[in-house]
Amino acid sequence: MTSLWQETAPGIPTDEFEPRAHYDVVIAGAGLTGLTTAVLLARAGKRVAVLEARGVGAVATGRTTGKLSVLQGQQLQRIRSTSGRRVMKAYVEANRAGFDWLLDYASPLEGAVERRDAYSYAGTADGIPTVRAEHEAAIEAGLDARLVSPEELPYPSYGAVMLTDQAQLDPLVVLAALAAELRSLGGVVVEGSRVLGLAARPAPVRVATTRGEVLADRVVIATGSPVLDRGLYWAKLKPQRSYVLSFRVPGAAPKGMYLSVDAPTRSLRTAGSGEEELLLVGGNGHGVGRHDSPASCVDDLTAWTLQHWPGAERTHAWSAQDYETPHRVPFSGWMPRGAGRVYLATGYDKWGMTNAVQCALTIAATLTGDEQPAWARTLGRRITTPQALAAGLGANAAVGWWYAKGYARALAHRLDDDAPTAGEGEIGRDGWRVSAASRIDGTECRVSGICTHLGAALTWNDHERSWDCPAHGSRFSAEGEVLEGPATRPLARR
Repeated sequence: MTSLWQETAPGIPTDEFEPRAHYDVVIAGAGLTGLTTAVLLARAGKRVAVLEARGVGAVATGRTTGKLSVLQGQQLQRIRSTSGRRVMKAYVEANRAGFDWLLDYASPLEGAVERRDAYSYAGTADGIPTVRAEHEAAIEAGLDARLVSPEELPYPSYGAVMLTDQAQLDPLVVLAALAAELRSLGGVVVEGSRVLGLAARPAPVRVATTRGEVLADRVVIATGSPVLDRGLYWAKLKPQRSYVLSFRVPGAAPKGMYLSVDAPTRSLRTAGSGEEELLLVGGNGHGVGRHDSPASCVDDLTAWTLQHWPGAERTHAWSAQDYETPHRVPFSGWMPRGAGRVYLATGYDKWGMTNAVQCALTIAATLTGDEQPAWARTLGRRITTPQALAAGLGANAAVGWWYAKGYARALAHRLDDDAPTAGEGEIGRDGWRVSAASRIDGTECRVSGICTHLGAALTWNDHERSWDCPAHGSRFSAEGEVLEGPATRPLARR
């Protein structure tokens, strides 16, 4: 489904793929991380190529809520719990740096940014202790946060933490400006070029793509979940899917940016669309491929909005994918088995506007030889605490359970010769193979039902009409094309 940002995005000129071209730096992924890193390096005189598998802003950045805030729900207390106070404070400083850089960059762009106050609020009485704990963590981290009672919501709330003067963005306007600046500095942005792998030794790095090979002195992987298996990051990340809807609402919408700290999660902000202002409502997150009906998540958000804003008219509905690390802090820096030539950034846990930029600042400083800020050194040298280790073990135990459940379900069901009903998909046994069948817009498709990454049985996403992997978050179209990694190979047609 197309997001509001993608539908209203300005045109973004791109470049042709040049086989065997040699660049100082090749970056995989044309989202906020990749393009910010590219601009920083191009400003330092580097020749940079950004290779994007689909289109600029096709995935996380183009489907975000676009909140630019250092107050992030209950994130600070979670980091303090899993990684300690020192790391929490460094995380806040990192996000402040990302906030300041992106705000400075976006402010001159027409229609890109609006200043708003941010609220982390309790939607139920059970959320009151969480609000108080987040306020305590924010004060400890040096933020000028206050406890308040929200007054502009049309439903009860039970207190909130407020941080003034945060911001909300149109992310595609920012990506368009970044791409234009990169190209003006001699860099290139190439769409439709999926990175498949690389060889880091001997130098230069040889980068294999769906359109041929390019060479680079350094490579940055900025693809959400890394498309390279080295470092086993797919085993360290927890992929999450969540939903965003935009509405025309009668009367005034809340001016603040709101995020509930308790379940069910509700995220609110406004967005301009032409001459009208829309209300954006988000929430209902779940593990990728682990919900029986993602479409019901959208229906639930719609019903909730109509309950509190009678007469609201939905204009867009989309979903986004994010990755959570066990310690709640992004992975950023050099990648194992990359000969010191390969870097990555991932694991923003739904807070990509600030974290994408702070990771870009860190990686660019490393590649240009500039001194790292103190917060980057702290985040880069953190230890894995018992709490983070337990979280990682729990996440991987769940992955194992989904492998078993997926195969048991698929093998217990025999696919009929006829395709499913319109708009539906099903997975089952097709002779001795596990296959996935669907019928979309009158077209019948039958593909392998096994993820090409590490072989988990797929599940049907009835909102996006896609095949999703419940193990590590890869997603495929009904025809089997890769939508999101870590998989790089399409599903075989049957």
